[in-house]
Amino acid sequence: MAHLRACCLIAVASGMGGCSAGASSKPTLADGGAGLGLEVPGGFYFRTYSNDGSGATGQADSARVSGFLLDEYLITVGRFREFVAASAAGWVPPAGSGKHTHLNGGLGLVNSAGAGYEPGWVAADAIYFPADADEWATRLKCEPSFQTWTDTVGAHETLPINCIDWYEAYAFCIWDGGFLPSEAEWEYAAAGGDEQRRYPWGSADPGTDSQYAISDCHYPTGSQGCTGVENLAPVGTATLGAGRWGQLDLAGNLGEWTLDWYAPYVEPCTDCVFLTDFSYRVTRGGSFGTDTDNMFPPARDGDVPITRNSFHGARCARSSRGSGPGSGH
Repeated sequence: MAHLRACCLIAVASGMGGCSAGASSKPTLADGGAGLGLEVPGGFYFRTYSNDGSGATGQADSARVSGFLLDEYLITVGRFREFVAASAAGWVPPAGSGKHTHLNGGLGLVNSAGAGYEPGWVAADAIYFPADADEWATRLKCEPSFQTWTDTVGAHETLPINCIDWYEAYAFCIWDGGFLPSEAEWEYAAAGGDEQRRYPWGSADPGTDSQYAISDCHYPTGSQGCTGVENLAPVGTATLGAGRWGQLDLAGNLGEWTLDWYAPYVEPCTDCVFLTDFSYRVTRGGSFGTDTDNMFPPARDGDVPITRNSFHGARCARSSRGSGPGSGH
């Protein structure tokens, strides 16, 4: 089964099609590239808390999240390659696309920074979108030693795509039939909802063998610090690090762009998102080069939305199984 799973991952991430392990097996990337949504049941939790392994304390900033699908994997180079081809052929996100259409009669998330709901993709943001394949190739080469993008299909297809800015992450998820998760949705999944976990997988220390997370320059085993792209792992490598609902790499490998601006939490938060410009968009989850403190589910980070570096990637969320990969074309 492990061999079949690896073959599916390579085949689909490379754009070569899928394979099947049988009707009773767990879904893999073969069910739709990087866009495999796993069910996250809705619920209530606290956005701020501490957990030393013996239970959550210091709970504050309550939030309620409705059920949604969150992809099992970070966006891969191979899947992003298909998106780049579509973009180079003229695809752009339709104005208003990318909303949480399963909420509030199609209006989406509530704007906790003021009145109204999420607007979806804003047409004026097209100025941030690359015009052709050459511009894409230039943008995705932000750091020569660490960038995962290659101009042609090669050994990086199952690595998570990095060097993407917030606008490109958002546009990809729209193209792939979904949306960027809100900060509250992302943390809810990483915290295991009301379990308020220490790490996405539980309380076990991640150690240095990369079984739980790709972090702190420990991958591959024996590394003496981060030296290049080889310190990033194919998505799903840290198999013991699965969250409560099956998502992998919620801690480590790459930090993940979310929908919100980085601002103080606002209560109440019921299916909320902070949509007033606050300088930085929120990133979550740490990366291949960060230590364990950045991997705690409540840990927050952020960056200017046009920033691209080797520590940023993304994963998509979805409203339902009907919003499959590529349905936003």
